[in-house]
Amino acid sequence: MRSGVPIDLNDREEFHARLTALYPDHAEEILDRFWQEERHVSFWHNPLVQSETMFREVVGGEELVGEEIEGSSLLKHHDRALITHSSAAERGGIYIQNPSSYFAVECLDVAPEMEVLDLAAAPGGKTIAIAALMANTGRLAAVEPVASRFHRLRANVARCGVSNVDFYQRDGRTVGRVVPEAFDRVILDAPCSSEARMRWYDRTTYQHWQLRKIKETQRKQKGLIMSAFQALKPGGVMVYCTCSFAPEENESVVAHLLRRTSAELLEIELPLPPSAQPGVTEWRDRKIKGALEKTVRIRPNEVWDGFFVAKLRKPI
Repeated sequence: MRSGVPIDLNDREEFHARLTALYPDHAEEILDRFWQEERHVSFWHNPLVQSETMFREVVGGEELVGEEIEGSSLLKHHDRALITHSSAAERGGIYIQNPSSYFAVECLDVAPEMEVLDLAAAPGGKTIAIAALMANTGRLAAVEPVASRFHRLRANVARCGVSNVDFYQRDGRTVGRVVPEAFDRVILDAPCSSEARMRWYDRTTYQHWQLRKIKETQRKQKGLIMSAFQALKPGGVMVYCTCSFAPEENESVVAHLLRRTSAELLEIELPLPPSAQPGVTEWRDRKIKGALEKTVRIRPNEVWDGFFVAKLRKPI
């Protein structure tokens, strides 16, 4: 197994130093995992599609390795091609999704007949999972500003038997102002540097990484999280999540919301992933105020992607 950081990563020494500061006991293990091309594929059985036969075609006769996440038939499989090219996946009977992403959906505590907002919805995995938990009842608003991603979102949702979604192609930073206090639940899987999805064998996943880009992305995230909170009804719950390691994109964005609004940071009471740890409360010798240890960081392992999740409430 190769280790280290690719020579052509922008500011590779800085990336390594940041990762080591965040995960001093696990940084080298994480870097090693970025070289691995063979990984488990995870998926869940979609109850919105009558697909038990298709599902059994995928899993029948094959050894599945994995655990269930409550509310989902989430399984892990060694053979990615078998799953991704199956009729069950193509027809929406199963949805391929990393358990870290599904965990964020579970944290939202959705229920049938709610009004729910997915503020950065493409490519649609969380939208579909939420619709399934709502049993296609209530209303789910899915927002995506980029045209190509918007059309992919609509196609994915349609393929998976979802019927309670309204689509909006617009900048999510404007939504809270247009429809204030309209939703029982809001999820914001914010655009980020995607550090946890870097793969050293694919240069396109890391070639744009720079500290300057993280700061630029943070500005957008702050606008989005303020909009998300504005769109939330009093008493409503929102989840903020990213696939970045950077505290600037995670704890610092949540702290920004806590400083400027009445938002309350909640404990995540679900069973946590095996590689979970509390959010950081200090970064580069500066305190991050706001009880950020209530947030959850998921370190990447052979199954779970790196992820950050925060759960918040708007007081009544």
